[in-house]
Amino acid sequence: MSEEAEKVKKIVAFKKKLEKRVEELESELKETRTMLETVNTLLLEKGFKRAEISEIPSTTEVTQPKEEAVVKTTLSSEEHENIIPLKTVAGELLADLYLSEDLLRVVLAENKNFSVNTPPFTQFLVERVLTKMQEKDNELAKTGQLAPDNIFSYHILQEGDMVHEILIRNVDADRLRELKSSIRWTLEKMYEKMKSQS
Repeated sequence: MSEEAEKVKKIVAFKKKLEKRVEELESELKETRTMLETVNTLLLEKGFKRAEISEIPSTTEVTQPKEEAVVKTTLSSEEHENIIPLKTVAGELLADLYLSEDLLRVVLAENKNFSVNTPPFTQFLVERVLTKMQEKDNELAKTGQLAPDNIFSYHILQEGDMVHEILIRNVDADRLRELKSSIRWTLEKMYEKMKSQS
């Protein structure tokens, strides 16, 4: 074999080595991104839990670690920039939306007893609106178009089947309009069903 052919053979072998290394690195990067996404989700959940603890009615059993008690976040209405009431056409209060810089709190009217099992709460609001927004942001974050800290996320606070609040993070102006409309429509339909059953 000529010296030139030997060089080409070595270069081809080296190329294969590089390709294999690139595959390994891409696989490692994918795994690392998945782990980072999991950590971000856990951090968001921990953030929500601190807010939850102060808001869940005392009838619900909540065990709270002592160290978390020191740093728990209490969300009083004074800390919010805007309060938007959501009402039926007849003027019946369905919920109040508390808007702050990084959090939208949907506090459902206490006298309504909205259940997660009453349509269209789960089928429409949760699955078709909230989950879809979260999935879209997760995809954008995977491709690097959105920082993980800016991913839309939500958490439903409930006691048994009864929904008390929905906590939503990272809401822009367009989504706020869509959320207000979707939440009002959902609660109105739920309220109509509850009235017809009573």
